Amino acid sequence: MSARGKARSRALDVLFEAEQRSVSAFDVLRARREKTDQIVNPYTLEIVEGVLSRQAVIDEFLETYSQGWTLERMPSVDRVILRIGTWELLYNDDVPDGVAVSEAVALAKTLSTDESPQFINGLLGRLQQLKPSLLA
Repeated sequence: MSARGKARSRALDVLFEAEQRSVSAFDVLRARREKTDQIVNPYTLEIVEGVLSRQAVIDEFLETYSQGWTLERMPSVDRVILRIGTWELLYNDDVPDGVAVSEAVALAKTLSTDESPQFINGLLGRLQQLKPSLLA
């Protein structure tokens, strides 16, 4: 797994844990730093900060284009994967669109249900098509 792939996976862990425990993702990061002498990958921090800073808009896009699926109905891990994928797709110009989608699908294949990769691919693919109008 690439360094960015590991950073994505760690960001997913942090955001998922924060959501499940109803605590700040920054508190989760701080607790992890205190437990270990490892440095948090800067890209992990960039993802967490990026998702949190744009979460309201990201969630609105996901609700609007998920066709019959509310955020609450989605598995928690899918919701977090979609938030990361949407942030990378729409707001991180360093990541090519196709890479953002394929990396999100890869996380879903490893961590979620059998149906999740197809759902995530379809929803992020739709957002990719609409990207110019979403960012206008």
